[in-house]
Amino acid sequence: MKHFLVEIIYKAPIEKIEELTQSHREFLQTGYQKGILLLSGPKVPRTGGIVIAKANSLKEIMQFFLSDPYSLNNAANYNYIEFNPKSYQQILSKWFSTE
Repeated sequence: MKHFLVEIIYKAPIEKIEELTQSHREFLQTGYQKGILLLSGPKVPRTGGIVIAKANSLKEIMQFFLSDPYSLNNAANYNYIEFNPKSYQQILSKWFSTE
């Protein structure tokens, strides 16, 4: 598995983002159910969000986020940063061991 920091960058007005936030969070929940998302949350100040994810490839994680309501409504851009986790809290070992 490859690991990614996904940066979501809002490009729509915050009012549009707020209209989409509930459906965006429901979408993210599907990623948690699939076991490909570890954590997510808005940036401070609220100009976007951060997601820690895993997938077999960059293409696969990009494909997943194409179904995000923010993406479907042209409300955000996405930056994908692959990283290789070497150290982490023991509580996360199960999430990393499914490689």
